[in-house]
Amino acid sequence: MRILVLLSLVAISLSSLAQTGKTKVKVITPYGKMIIRLYDETPLHRDNFVKLAKQEFYDSLLFHRVIKNFMIQGGDPDSKHAKPDSALGSGDVGYKIPAEFNTKLFHKKGVLAAARDNNPEKASSGCQFYIVQGKVHTDSTLADIEAKRLKHKIPVDQKEVYKTVGGTPHLDQGYTVFGEVIKGIEVVDKIAAVTTNKRDRPVEDVRMKIRMKKRFLFF
Repeated sequence: MRILVLLSLVAISLSSLAQTGKTKVKVITPYGKMIIRLYDETPLHRDNFVKLAKQEFYDSLLFHRVIKNFMIQGGDPDSKHAKPDSALGSGDVGYKIPAEFNTKLFHKKGVLAAARDNNPEKASSGCQFYIVQGKVHTDSTLADIEAKRLKHKIPVDQKEVYKTVGGTPHLDQGYTVFGEVIKGIEVVDKIAAVTTNKRDRPVEDVRMKIRMKKRFLFF
């Protein structure tokens, strides 16, 4: 009977995991590690990121564009062997991902979002991404962003996050948000603080490695 109960618990736990789909990746950098949870609400971006991580696509790529109080960007395949003076940001994998905008997912500090070019559909790069650092806002700055840069009103609950945690609200519904840092947010701050050149590239290379975060069951 005890064995049957344990087997039932295992089945329930596995079913729960399948339903919640708490997919996590580990981003390893010279400044520490980050654990990022990928959102189920953006399955195309989630599955593509998982595919690339499993292929070890991101290994030795750079955070090639870093702007303090804004974001840190990486994932350009051309950055792996780039010379110190090389301009980066145009490399890709040959396909785009359709935009997956969700009004509940917004650019608070620590979110993972997809970079893109100026295509009219706002489809995402197949590999380049950024992690938001942003800054803390006030009612006044948020009102100004609503009036000048957004086509919608920022929900009250999201405003509170922007006024406490911070972020980059002017990017909402313009770039797909598909995950968030749940551990190691200080790593974003450390990378955002490095010295950069006139192209916003770190003077000293900041390389990454991305791996799937293993799941464990506890009874």
